[in-house]
Amino acid sequence: MRRARWRAHSACANRDIGIAGMKDRHAVTRQWLSLPPPVAPEQALAVELPGMRVLEAHRHAHKLRTGHVRANRFVLRVRGVDAGAAERARQILAALSVPPGAPNWYGEQRFGRDGDNAARGRALVTGERPLGRDRRLDRLMISALQSQLFNDWLTARIGDGLYRAVLAGDLLHKRGGGMFVCDDPATDQARLAAGELVVTGPMFGDRMRLPGNASPALAREAEVLARAGLPREAFSSVRALAEGTRRDAAIEVAGATVAAVDGSTLEVGFALPSGAYATAVMREVMKGDQPVDAAPPAA
Repeated sequence: MRRARWRAHSACANRDIGIAGMKDRHAVTRQWLSLPPPVAPEQALAVELPGMRVLEAHRHAHKLRTGHVRANRFVLRVRGVDAGAAERARQILAALSVPPGAPNWYGEQRFGRDGDNAARGRALVTGERPLGRDRRLDRLMISALQSQLFNDWLTARIGDGLYRAVLAGDLLHKRGGGMFVCDDPATDQARLAAGELVVTGPMFGDRMRLPGNASPALAREAEVLARAGLPREAFSSVRALAEGTRRDAAIEVAGATVAAVDGSTLEVGFALPSGAYATAVMREVMKGDQPVDAAPPAA
């Protein structure tokens, strides 16, 4: 739902309307949003706008903010499939449901319509192009560069057969918990296989938490920057826009379903955690072979 349409109808200021995240532009979507007082649930339920329908309205004490979404449920239709596609899709989704899960690629939409957002972000980070007045746009471009470097790291991890492995120095994320540096790969490998934790990869930035000192994990991240021709301190000049963080290398795929709509169309459904891309999962499904390989989405 677009804030502007609600703003025009309810006379709310744009900044007072809360959403937990953006939805796909080309989709039928369902989303919660929050409206400030004095808007009442009864008023929200009475709203009629072209292409939109209010399903529920309740009082709540807090404004919705980015990141408040727990998970997203996707239902996608794939057309032009052959006779064995449904069974192959079920097998692939079953494999992706085994820990650690599906590769947490950034999808191609992260890199802009023309695929040049990461290059524009690099120009800002290196100083080739000065920061502009639109900080939101600059932040988006730099984030695209961070995303491309994360995809590069994940590509190398998969290509070297280390996607389902724990290395000394890896920063590991406990499912639903905190983060810690691996100093006992054998023990943490068993926990990874049990779905208790996941390896994290770099979203480079001046304040990003680093893997263990002098560890194989740290060396692999340094190699990503070296191949990109960027020093580790490159992001220090844009720390106000991109501090850096960690991103899970894999995502849980829950509630997967596959149904035949007709002889050439499948309906595929699954739930993903906040920040994960359905296109990353569908890419594995539509390859038609074993999931998880070394080719990332095009940037």
